Amino acid sequence: MTAVVATWIVAAPAAHADDMRSRQWYLDAMKADDIWKVATGKGITVAVVDSGVDSTLPELHGNVLSGRDFDLGGPGRVDDKDTDRHGTNMALAIAGSGVNGGVKGIAPGATILPVRTGAFYGIDWETTYKAVRYAADNGARVINISQAGPAHDEDTAAWRATVDYARKKGALIFAGSGNDGEGNPVYPAAIPGVVAVGALDTKGKVAKFSNYGPHLALAAPGVEMPGRCTSDKNKYCAFEGTSGATAIASGVAALIWSAHPDWTGNQVLRVMLETAGHNGPVPSKYIGYGSVRPAQVLLEGKGDPGDPNVDPLLAAQASAAPSHVASQSPASQSPQTSPSPENTGAAAAEPDESGFPLWAVAASAIAVVALVGIVVAVVVRRRASTDA
Repeated sequence: MTAVVATWIVAAPAAHADDMRSRQWYLDAMKADDIWKVATGKGITVAVVDSGVDSTLPELHGNVLSGRDFDLGGPGRVDDKDTDRHGTNMALAIAGSGVNGGVKGIAPGATILPVRTGAFYGIDWETTYKAVRYAADNGARVINISQAGPAHDEDTAAWRATVDYARKKGALIFAGSGNDGEGNPVYPAAIPGVVAVGALDTKGKVAKFSNYGPHLALAAPGVEMPGRCTSDKNKYCAFEGTSGATAIASGVAALIWSAHPDWTGNQVLRVMLETAGHNGPVPSKYIGYGSVRPAQVLLEGKGDPGDPNVDPLLAAQASAAPSHVASQSPASQSPQTSPSPENTGAAAAEPDESGFPLWAVAASAIAVVALVGIVVAVVVRRRASTDA
């Protein structure tokens, strides 16, 4: 499917000279500085099933386990391998330390388990099945899969078995909904038990490229996110896609879990759904239950963890009536599906629904306007069969 990458390029900053943190509008929108006084993700391992993770970057130093490379089939270290930077940028969005003015992750205290499935543009699902099982077997409470591929019937059984295996191990799986701006389901996001994540823009509205559908669970920031450039790891580029949104959602889960280590994955997910921000019917096929809002849980104590043994998404899907999640969400008194937009295709992701509250939108808009005068935007379109 088509990926849209908006890119500005700047040299890697010296300490405080060109701080990437100032470009991370979404951290301000989520009150990250206040949240980190309560929880940082410490004690939680997040598996990044992707193209690898380059742990030699200052922001990831000491925060990445050795992992496993399933692309080459061996047990060798994978924490220094990532030729296209995709997995590395997911790790930065999740757990970057921000040292030397670099990228800071939403859960800077979390530990990254890199599980390499090959170069990003050519992922083999058979390899990914093995990678997910490995992650579940090696202590990952959160499994981030910023990948999306066509939903072929022959893959359904294998994906279901893989997801069920990880869930029985107690892990939460987050996956990107895809970047075609269409309503076609993709794997693994469409598999029951996977938390499908859509992308929001800097105004808090669903991004035009973000795929949608009834399986969508949550939305998170997915545009103007700084990461290392593919061509030169010593430079920073902005990227966008449901990949980054998935990483943010995974990081938020790590934050909540670190503050409540005795909760199960079901409970962590339930409070994420209950406290999600939205403007419109819930659940929505564009943003699911809404945008992730960790401050609601960690700063205001909202969200009922509920039954530790019941998956809130599966329970909602199994019931024709509004689920416990929907009934607890603000402004969800009428949980019908959201109105269909007038247009189709990429323009279909333009309903009048948003995730972040207006105070956050205003703050981020100011930051974005200031950024325009500093960097030059270049839009690059490229095709990828497994791009999230």
